[in-house]
Amino acid sequence: MANQAKGTCVSVEYLVLGMLENNVYLISDGESTMVVDPSCKADAILEALGGRKVDAIVLTHRHFDHVGAARALREKTGALVIASAIDAPVISGDEELPRDDRPFETCPVDRTVKDGDKVQVGGMTWKVIATPGHTKGGICLYLDPERTANPAAAPVLVSGDTLFCGTVGRTDFIGGSMDDMRRSLKRLAQLPDDTVVLPGHNALTTIGAERNRVFKLYA
Repeated sequence: MANQAKGTCVSVEYLVLGMLENNVYLISDGESTMVVDPSCKADAILEALGGRKVDAIVLTHRHFDHVGAARALREKTGALVIASAIDAPVISGDEELPRDDRPFETCPVDRTVKDGDKVQVGGMTWKVIATPGHTKGGICLYLDPERTANPAAAPVLVSGDTLFCGTVGRTDFIGGSMDDMRRSLKRLAQLPDDTVVLPGHNALTTIGAERNRVFKLYA
């Protein structure tokens, strides 16, 4: 059964799947739905969706535990797969997998995005924030409630493996960089304190909660 996040301007459900206990998000505005970082078990994700149409599959970065079920989910739903232009060639298999990555079933990427692009899913307009550090092509997605039907709700940030509750993603993989991570965190620190953060692993948090933890530590 999917968990549900409260207080956001959209419906956010998530499953914890795979050996690394990934958060797989099902985000809907009541009309359209996107799945973020389908780690594994496409059928379990579909069961949690309960028959809802999947309009988009968003991949925050190229690691196996975030893209493992992307191909199967794309084939079962016909949904558009979206990833950064930098990480997309590895996800699609057009570039060789770095030697320290675990293999996964490659998946075509239907749309590539870069910093500042907008991802429109139904009534939701997500801004792409490039956040290299964990991988070169890591991205976060930010939903400003002013761009939804409920402007009084809290903003939402899908943070992938950039920002976690109390810590950040590893930077010791090929393509990782602590200098890049620090710069990415400075960008995220500019978001409002009430922004609900949906990380790739572990507990949900807020930008305000991390201001005196992660952002101060990595300033």
